[in-house]
Amino acid sequence: MLAPIWKHELDSEVRRSRRTWLNMSVIGMESEFNVYLDEVEINPEPFWKHPSAFIDQPLLPREKSSLQLPTGGAVYFDRGVIEVVTPVIELAPHCTARMVRNLWEQIGFVRDQLTRWETANGHTVRLKAYSSHYNVSYEIPRSKQTRHRNIKKLALLLAYILPVPVMLTAANRRSTGVGVRPRGNRIEITCDFTPDPGLMIATATLIVGIVREVMTWRSYNLSQLQKRPIPIIAGVVPGKHTTRKGWLTKDLHYPQSPFTSDIDEPLWTTQFGDRRSLRQIAKNVAWYFRKSIREHSDPFSFRLLFAIMDGRARSMLELADRPAAYEDVGRLCRWGMVIDELKHEDVPSTSPRTLQEFVIERKLAAAQAAETVAKTRRPLVAPKPRPIPPIYVERRAISLLEPQPRRERRRRDRRRMQYAIPFPDRRLTRSAYEQVFLKLVSGGHLRVGTQLYTPIGMKGWYHAILRCDSDGSETLMTIDQLLKKINDWV
Repeated sequence: MLAPIWKHELDSEVRRSRRTWLNMSVIGMESEFNVYLDEVEINPEPFWKHPSAFIDQPLLPREKSSLQLPTGGAVYFDRGVIEVVTPVIELAPHCTARMVRNLWEQIGFVRDQLTRWETANGHTVRLKAYSSHYNVSYEIPRSKQTRHRNIKKLALLLAYILPVPVMLTAANRRSTGVGVRPRGNRIEITCDFTPDPGLMIATATLIVGIVREVMTWRSYNLSQLQKRPIPIIAGVVPGKHTTRKGWLTKDLHYPQSPFTSDIDEPLWTTQFGDRRSLRQIAKNVAWYFRKSIREHSDPFSFRLLFAIMDGRARSMLELADRPAAYEDVGRLCRWGMVIDELKHEDVPSTSPRTLQEFVIERKLAAAQAAETVAKTRRPLVAPKPRPIPPIYVERRAISLLEPQPRRERRRRDRRRMQYAIPFPDRRLTRSAYEQVFLKLVSGGHLRVGTQLYTPIGMKGWYHAILRCDSDGSETLMTIDQLLKKINDWV
């Protein structure tokens, strides 16, 4: 029988638990959305105070203002956005597809609840995609990390390796960067939200495979980039991340924006001195890590990933503009759908700003950033005056913004069509940890000996608080303990 844990003991246990590790390596994901009420952007926290204000059913409480959803994940407000989070999911074959499916289940639930709130209150609510974060656990404790092999060096090394391949699968023409952040016992990759579930799974498959493989290297020094045949764009140095510690490689760090350039033109010089296209660099990186990628993926996502790298499936960087689905997530894109721009050619843009205007804006930002850097430098000798280059949009860049007649690739076009289908999830099972969280939110009771316990809350992702039905005492159980009792729920 579980011994009761009183409040001071519970707090002590929670503090201790944050320094413990799960029995299995895990991944997880979170996505953020801007909220538009009656087509005006709002901060959801002052308006609703708590997510329970628009959710019409009782949910398991979590820390602060977050709630555990019936789909196993969580929802909360964070710095002006609504954020949905998956539970931890253990590393295993198909794990990346499970993680992305779970995220879209959280999105679908929140969207459906907002739709009911709309009907009851006479307002409209729209979720505009903002960002996604891919988390991969890092099991080496700090006490065993060394000067050449620690989580900070790992994050910096990944900030050089990941941006280009992630661009091909996750980014759109208006994206601005890819980030990597060390978060204690996990690595977090930040990028734009990907509105197509298939592309999102391909992105998760790519990220998890690369991160887990690089973790096994004996050294995380940047010298590894000269020793291994992993191409990166020469001269590009990641900057500081805009939020928390970490690194962010933005379009301003490149000689020209890779997001608005032709991904099939050999415009980029690698650290080895040769010139390659963005797609070639991404494919070379993904191919180097193919064994680790395959280990954590499913056959569909693995084929889709390399179809994108080969040009047999479309990247959002090949579209005329950012897809319209970004503007209304949960309606224009849901799990089981393929966004219109990937199914049909020449879908018109719905953005009030043209892509040309966006390019000019980013060029101005790049010029201002360069000017700021130049002012902060303190040269030993007075530099020679240089003429200020004019800010203009190159004709070559402008031509890339308009839909261009594609090369004759009939065979490639025929093969591409087979990938414009939803992810086939009929045989995709639930992960072990997913099953634990689904039990916790099911409304059932856990039998321990002769006693029944009812879940009443969560402490982070590692612990659940349960109350004994007979005497009202509370106890804390890890999800690893609950996993061993998965068949004891009634």
